[in-house]
Amino acid sequence: MIDRQQLIQTLQTLLQPERFKDYCHNGLQVEGRTDIRHLVSGVTASEALIQAAIDQKADAVLVHHGLFWKGFDGQVSGWMRKRLGLLITHNINLLAYHLPLDAHPELGNNAQLGKRLGLDTQATFGEQALGLLGAASTPWESDAALAAHIEIVLGRSVTCVSGFSGPVTKVAWCTGGAQSYFEPAIAAGAQVFITGEISEPQAHYARECGVSYIACGHHASERYGAQAVGAWVAEQHGLTHTFIDIPNPA
Repeated sequence: MIDRQQLIQTLQTLLQPERFKDYCHNGLQVEGRTDIRHLVSGVTASEALIQAAIDQKADAVLVHHGLFWKGFDGQVSGWMRKRLGLLITHNINLLAYHLPLDAHPELGNNAQLGKRLGLDTQATFGEQALGLLGAASTPWESDAALAAHIEIVLGRSVTCVSGFSGPVTKVAWCTGGAQSYFEPAIAAGAQVFITGEISEPQAHYARECGVSYIACGHHASERYGAQAVGAWVAEQHGLTHTFIDIPNPA
């Protein structure tokens, strides 16, 4: 068991949110009980995740997507009231880390996705150096072969817009909704760019610039950071930890 402040300090030291210009508050978003024994991690602080955490008798929930973002008008009603109500009624702490959780070089979403895909990181690129550039020890024979590999690893279909033809030796990736990192990935020399989502312009860029674009799902690409950080924190402090994956097709 540790107290809430120890948990917050461990996460702040590990993830260093002060280094990032972000769209939300990183850290404690909802205060719950002081003593922490059981930590639950997940991708998004949805009602389903919070209810699952209650069922697990969690003292704290660690997520990538919290409740409060820029543009929040301060009105607590509808879905926001339901989620907050559950957390407050059951005295559960909510901690959220967005870009800091993407960027951690070992436990972050980008590093963990690269590890699962068998990619060795060689460099960073893009705004706030969030994107990763690297390669596999054995090249894929084509972008289609890489896309098929991703589908097996993530357990879901992906969208692959082919721009590059030939063996894939240089891959860039940035999890979540990182469509804006495609052009920096091209400039960094990538042959294929992997992220969670695709918007209309990216298909044209891929075909015209000769760099393939693979969208593998926002949620699917970001299932690993909170899980890895939660497990690491639990090990450091002797807590129990449960990662709960709430299915999401997006």
